[in-house]
Amino acid sequence: MSRTLIGRTVRRLRIERALSQQALATSLGISASYLNLIEHDQRAVTASLLIKLAETLRVDLRELSGAQERQLEVGLREAFGDLLLGAEEVPEQEVEALAAGSPHAARAVLALYRAWRVAREDANGIALPSGRRIVLPNEEARDFFDDRCNHFPTLEAAAEALATDLAPGVPAEMNHAIAERLRRVHGVSVTVQPLEAALRRYDPATRGLALSEALPRESRGFQMAFQLALLEAREAVEAAVTEAAPSTSEALMLIRIGLLNYVAGGLLMPYAAFLAAASTLRHDMEAVAARFGVSYEQACHRLSTLQRVGARGVPFFFLRVDPAGNVSKRFSAAGFPFARYGGSCPRWVVHTAFAQPNAVQVQIAELPDGATFLCFARTIARPSLHWGEPRPVHVVAMGCALANAAEVAYADGLDLDRARVGIGLSCRLCDRPDCRSRAFPPLEHRLSLDPMTTGATPFRFEPKRR
Repeated sequence: MSRTLIGRTVRRLRIERALSQQALATSLGISASYLNLIEHDQRAVTASLLIKLAETLRVDLRELSGAQERQLEVGLREAFGDLLLGAEEVPEQEVEALAAGSPHAARAVLALYRAWRVAREDANGIALPSGRRIVLPNEEARDFFDDRCNHFPTLEAAAEALATDLAPGVPAEMNHAIAERLRRVHGVSVTVQPLEAALRRYDPATRGLALSEALPRESRGFQMAFQLALLEAREAVEAAVTEAAPSTSEALMLIRIGLLNYVAGGLLMPYAAFLAAASTLRHDMEAVAARFGVSYEQACHRLSTLQRVGARGVPFFFLRVDPAGNVSKRFSAAGFPFARYGGSCPRWVVHTAFAQPNAVQVQIAELPDGATFLCFARTIARPSLHWGEPRPVHVVAMGCALANAAEVAYADGLDLDRARVGIGLSCRLCDRPDCRSRAFPPLEHRLSLDPMTTGATPFRFEPKRR
C-alpha cells in the first residue's frame, strides 16, 4: 500500500469515529505525537501497527489503502481544473488536505460541481422543449453502487436462499430450474418469440414472460433470473432502495433495476461457488463464464461484487465503454481512480481493445503517481434487432492492483517490471511530457510554444509552477 495515502486514511477514519488523536494513540499503544506524524505521512506504518489500526478502527485492511481519498482527489482536481469555472489554481496539497481531512466537505463540493454542470448544460440548450430540465439520475445511481463497493449482503443472502431452494445440481441446469420455478410457483410461462423493439416483456395480467429470439442462451437465462428476483426478492430490494433515498423517480428506478440485476447475478453465480471457481481458474473469465453458463460480461460484473467480509475475492475494478468513450458501467473495488468527467487515456487497454475484437487484451498500466494495475479487456457485441442496424459493441475491462497479479492467469508470461505502460486518468489531468497520444494539454501547465521546432508530441509544456 502507498505510504503517502495511509496517513490521510487514518485521519479520516479517526475523525469519522469521533476519536481524538490521544484516544486512538492510547488504543494503539503509541504516543499521540507519533500518531500525528503518521497522519501527516511523516512516519511509515509497520505491519503490526497496520493490523492494530484495522482492529481498533473496525475496518478491513483494504480500507486503509486510501482508495476513497484517491477517488475524491481525482474528482476535486477535475472540478477545480474546469476552465469554465474561472477559479484560481488550487495547489495539490490543498486538494489532498480537503479529501483527507474533510471528506464530507469534499463530497459536497463535488455535488455542487455536478449540479453546476447540469445547470450549465441546460443553459447551453440541452433543456427539453417542454421546459423540463435534464437531470443526471445515472450519476446518482452510480454513486449509490460505488459508495457500497458494489456489494450488498442482504441481496446476497436473498440470492443464496433462492439458489439453495432451486438446487439445480450443476450450474448448467440453473436456467431450467429457474424456468420451472417461475412456472410452478408463480404460474409464469416463458416463451421465446420475435419481439418488436424489446428483448424481454412481462405481462402481469397473463403471467407471460416473452424473451426475444435474438437473445443468446445466457442472456435468456439472465432475463428469467431477473424476473424471478422481481417476484421473490422484492422485499430485500425495496429495503435497499429505501436506504438509498434517491432524489428523483428516475434515479430510484435505475437503482431498483440495478439491484434486481444484482440478485439475478447472485442467483446464476452463487457467491461461494463463484469465488471458488474464480480462484481455481485464476480469474480466466472466459473459463469462469463457461462454467456457469453465463456471458463474459455477466461473469466479469459478478467478479466485481466479491467483497464479503471474511470471504473477499481479489478486488477488481469493472468498466464498460463504447467506441465513443462513453462509460455505461463502472465499479472500482480495486481503488482505480476513474476520471468522472471527460475521456480517459487513449493509451489504456480499454480503448486499444477495440482494434482486436473478441480477444482478451492485457496491459500493465502505471498511473503518474506510480500506482500500477494489471488490466484486461475484451470486446462484447449485442445482437442486432433487424438487418442494417449496427451491432452495439462495447469493451468490458477489469483490473486489479499489480500486487495481485500472481492470482490472475492473464499475468502469466508477462515481465511485470518491463511491460508497464504509462497512462493517465485523462489528458487534462496527466502531466506526462512524452505522450504522443495526448489530445489536450494538462490544465496545470503552461504551453511551451516554439515555431522553430516541431516536437514529437502534440503539446509541449513547462513544468508545473510550485
